[in-house]
Amino acid sequence: MSVTAPPLARQRTGGLLVAGVFGVCAVAAAVAAGTFTAQESVPGIPMPGPFVTVGLPVVRVLLDLAAVAVVGLSLLPKLLGFDAPERTEPVLLRVRPLAVIAAWVWAICALLTIVLQTAELNPGGVPTFGMIAAYVGDVGTGQGLLFSAACALAAAGIGLMAVRFGEKVPAELRVIVALFGLLPIPVTGHAVNSVWHDPIMISMEIHVMGAAAWSGGLVATAAFLAPHRDLLAVALPRFSRLATLCLLLVGLSGLVTGLGTMALTPGVTLPDAIVTSHYGLLVVVKTALVAALVPLAAHIRFRLLPAVRQGRATALARWATAEVGVMGLAYGVAVAITRASIA
Repeated sequence: MSVTAPPLARQRTGGLLVAGVFGVCAVAAAVAAGTFTAQESVPGIPMPGPFVTVGLPVVRVLLDLAAVAVVGLSLLPKLLGFDAPERTEPVLLRVRPLAVIAAWVWAICALLTIVLQTAELNPGGVPTFGMIAAYVGDVGTGQGLLFSAACALAAAGIGLMAVRFGEKVPAELRVIVALFGLLPIPVTGHAVNSVWHDPIMISMEIHVMGAAAWSGGLVATAAFLAPHRDLLAVALPRFSRLATLCLLLVGLSGLVTGLGTMALTPGVTLPDAIVTSHYGLLVVVKTALVAALVPLAAHIRFRLLPAVRQGRATALARWATAEVGVMGLAYGVAVAITRASIA
């Protein structure tokens, strides 16, 4: 006689699977793409060891995942609303501590990234405090990561207040602090020395914040609300509208950033650089992944959402798992893009 798991247990397992797939796909894509873009060793010039070569993209993608988690978990109260605390509070009691943990992971990964990038610039030895301080003082990437770590610690502090006082701590404040911590992230990528530097940076920041809100909101919604049809019927329509806006912003800003960076880099000509450089090829791959998200997102919005509104059982967890899996791959490729050669 076979034993079938209760529907609620299966839904909870499916929700947790969404978050796991997102992380695994992102790390795997970052390592694979990082290997593709790795520079060949040159005789007589010391190269970073495997610990730095592999560890740096892994830690960097973990930084991104933790930041996405903070944004998504902070958005969840806004998606649920505040009209029925007796139904939403049991879920939010689990969400708030996780947001604090994710913020701490974000801060730690940002600081570890500084150490690993210092080691990358000083191969052959262990980074000293002086080396790290010089890197932060002289390189914009180090300063951006330090600021991002500070914002993550601020998010952790505000999150602890939310754990203590609940929704008396405005959800808007948590979302704003988390998104503010994402602003320095584009500084850690390629710089453009041009009068178009500021527009390109703004496009990068829009891209990063839109992707975090979209992916973080989807993971949080599927992972925590899939077992609760009544809450899902409230939150998913609100998230769907947000996701549509984010999709448009992410797609447009990604193309502007990628093509603009190549067009404004000295010695690089378009369209040749799209297929002759690691950077261009990775931009093509990431664009294809974003395009693949369109039918997945459309299916959830136009096929599953009407059933969710009516409180019927759906395959939301499975479709959300597929969507966040593609999102995870895109995040991993994005980390590799920041380290790829444009020329």
